[in-house]
Amino acid sequence: MNSPHPYCAQVLQSLTDKYPWEKPFLQAVNEVFLSIGVIVEKEPIFKHERILERIVEPERIFIFRVPWRDDDGNIHVNTGYRVGFNSALGPYKGGLRFHSSVNLGIFKFLGFEQTLKNALTGLPLGGGKGGSDFNPRNRSDREIENFCQSFMTSLYPHIGPNTDVPAGDIGVGAREIGFLFGQYKRLKNAWEGVLTGKGIDWGGSYLRPEATGFGAAYFAEEMLKTQGDSLDRKTVAVSGFGNVAWGVATKVTQMGGKVVTLSGPDGFVHDPDGIDGEKIDYMLTMRRSNHDRVEDYAQQFNVDFHPAKKPWGVACDVAFPCACENEMDEDDARDLLKNGCRCVVEVANMPATQEAMDVLLESAILYSPGKASNAAGVACSGLEMAQNSSKIRWTREEVDLRLRTIMVDIHETCLRAAAQAGHTGNYFTGANIAGFIKVANAMMDHGNT
Repeated sequence: MNSPHPYCAQVLQSLTDKYPWEKPFLQAVNEVFLSIGVIVEKEPIFKHERILERIVEPERIFIFRVPWRDDDGNIHVNTGYRVGFNSALGPYKGGLRFHSSVNLGIFKFLGFEQTLKNALTGLPLGGGKGGSDFNPRNRSDREIENFCQSFMTSLYPHIGPNTDVPAGDIGVGAREIGFLFGQYKRLKNAWEGVLTGKGIDWGGSYLRPEATGFGAAYFAEEMLKTQGDSLDRKTVAVSGFGNVAWGVATKVTQMGGKVVTLSGPDGFVHDPDGIDGEKIDYMLTMRRSNHDRVEDYAQQFNVDFHPAKKPWGVACDVAFPCACENEMDEDDARDLLKNGCRCVVEVANMPATQEAMDVLLESAILYSPGKASNAAGVACSGLEMAQNSSKIRWTREEVDLRLRTIMVDIHETCLRAAAQAGHTGNYFTGANIAGFIKVANAMMDHGNT
C-alpha cells in the first residue's frame, strides 16, 4: 500500500501515541487510512470538520463488573464491555463476544470495523461491539444463565431497539441470546427487538446462524464473475469450523464448489473428497461439543489431520479465512499464491496481518476485506430488526433473496468506489472509501456531535 495522506498520518500518529497498546485497533485504523487518502485530498472539508479525529474515537464506552455464582456456590467476577462506536447512520449494532482474550482494544477494533461494514449494507445501522472476558466453554447451562443475567442487569439501561441492538459473536450463540433476552424483558417489562440472533419462535430470523457464510459465498461468486467465472467446480480452503465456516461450506457446496479444509485451535483437516452432506452436518455436532478441536472430524471421516498448522498450504482456487483476526500471515499469503489460489475472501474480521494484506494486494489475486464480504451477518440482523418492528416473519427464501441482493449491492458499491478513486478492482480501497464517505457525510449532516 502507499503511504498515508499527511492528515491521515497525523491522526494515526496521535492515536498511536494515545493508545500504543491497542494493536488490532491501530491496525484497523491504519488499513482504512491508507485507503482514503485520495478522498481526503479531494475533500478538505473532512479535515476542516476534524472527521478523522472524530471517527476513530468511540461515542461512548461502558465498562462494568459482572459477578456471578457457579454451581459450587463460588462467586466469580468478570468484566463487561459495550463500545458504542458510531451512531451516525442508525442505532449502534454489533455483537457481544464472550471469550477470555477480550479487552477494550479488541472491542474498539471490532466496533470501528463494524461501523464501516454496517455502512456498506445500506441499512440504517451504526456500529458497536461488546462482551466480556467470561468463557462459556465447559460451563453448565445454569452457570451461563447466571452470568448472562448478571451481565444484562448492568447493560440493559444502555441498550434498546432504537439505541443499541447487540447480537451474538464468539461465545454467544442462541443459548446465550435467550438468557440475555429473558433478563432484558424481565427488567424492562417489555418485549422489544433489542437483541438479534433470537430463536426463530420468538422473534428471530431464518438464516441468521448461516448468514455470514452464505453472504461470503455470494460475494465470492460476484468477484469471480468479474473474470467470467464462478464457484462451480472450484476447490475451496476454509479455516474455522463454527457457524461461519459451516455457512460457507453449505453455500459453496450448493453452488457447485468443493470445500476441502477446516481448522481449529488444534490444527487443520484436509478432506480431498470434499466436505458435504453428512460431513457438513457433523460440523454442527462439533460446534455443540466442548472439545473445540477439529481433529474429531479427521477421526470421524478418516482424513488427514495436521496438528498446530493452518490450511493455507493446501492447493485451492478460493480461500475463505473464517476463524479469527490475524490468522493469516505473510508466509501463508505467499503459500496461497504459490498454490494457485485466485481469490481470497475474508470472512473473519481482519484475518490477515498487514504483511499478508500487502502481499495479496500487490498480486493479481482477487481479494476482499471482511467489512465487505462478511457483511451478510449484520445484514441479516438488520432484517431481523425490520421483521420485529413490523411484527412479521419472512420465509427462509425471502431472507435468502434479500441477503443475496445486499451482497451484490455491496460488491457493486466497492468496485464503483474503487474505480472513482483510480484504483479499479481494488476491493479494499473501494470498501473503505465507500463506508467512510457514508459515515463521514452523515456526521457532518448532524453537526458537531
